[in-house]
Amino acid sequence: MRDWRQHRPASLAFAAALSAFVSCGASALPQAIPVTPDLVEAARKEGKVSFYTSVDVEVAEKVAAAFKAKYPGVDVLVERAGSERVFQRVEQERLANINNADVVNSSDAAHYIIWQREGLLAPYVPEDVAAYYQNNADPEGYYATWRATLSPIGYNTKYVKRADAPKSFADLLNPKWKGMMVKGHPGYSGTILTATFEISRDLGWDYLQKLAQQKVMQVQSSTEPPKKVALGERPIMADGNEYNLFTLKEAGQPVDVIYPTEGTPFIASPSAVMAKAPHPNAARLFQSFLFTPETQQLLIDVGGLRSLHPKAQEHAGRTPLNEIKLMRDDPAAVVDKVDEIKANYAKYFGT
Repeated sequence: MRDWRQHRPASLAFAAALSAFVSCGASALPQAIPVTPDLVEAARKEGKVSFYTSVDVEVAEKVAAAFKAKYPGVDVLVERAGSERVFQRVEQERLANINNADVVNSSDAAHYIIWQREGLLAPYVPEDVAAYYQNNADPEGYYATWRATLSPIGYNTKYVKRADAPKSFADLLNPKWKGMMVKGHPGYSGTILTATFEISRDLGWDYLQKLAQQKVMQVQSSTEPPKKVALGERPIMADGNEYNLFTLKEAGQPVDVIYPTEGTPFIASPSAVMAKAPHPNAARLFQSFLFTPETQQLLIDVGGLRSLHPKAQEHAGRTPLNEIKLMRDDPAAVVDKVDEIKANYAKYFGT
């Protein structure tokens, strides 16, 4: 695998408190491409679209089902893996001159900086992106934040009372939580890689070194810690994703969310059309579908995710995003520091 340090981009700014990768002062996006009957017919002739994604497979399949219901005759092939595995697969296919992916979604926004610079992405601006994502899309129109999530603390309500649950990342260092926690791995999950970067930047690597001494159960995907907590295998989630906690809680599982006082890591998850998509029309139709208010609302209501579409409504019973103290993300810095992040993490937590 290539050394990401060979692809250092210029510094990017965090815009409007939620922007993942847009330069400050960016001008209007390129002209939007509408969904026309001709595009739909061309997509039907191609018959399918291949969707590489790091979102939980159940969410991906629900999105695929909604797309197929709206556009009969166009199948969706969901290929789900952790973001770092998605990146590796795209790279391996590039080197082998294989073009399987039509649309790619990763929870590591730094991937899009690399893919764009390597010419792997096609510029395409859906109408909803042009209208509503000025601060959350690439200014040249190559990608936009399809979904977002947070990486909070979680706990099992059967074993831990709300009053006794940790309120901060610092609280996780309390000896009483030794051997009681589970977390994801930045070598597999883009969500965890981004969260690890934000925590190490804001709290220091000495914090993570101390956390590693707490005998934390190590899993791969950010989707796993919430599920381990729900099963009672560990009562505390040190990191993972918010959306699985939401869906588990609303399904009656004994889990709840804590937003740390230091701030909660914010993770933007873009989507893009590949430059050599084997089904280019279906890819564009699917990319447009991903950003519609209906799909964005599905992500919130069914998937537990966060949407940056202003027409999408917050789900009742969940803390609104604007009421949560967030840690700032910085994909350009992640590109520059990924080797350091993974090396330090392995030094403290093991492989």
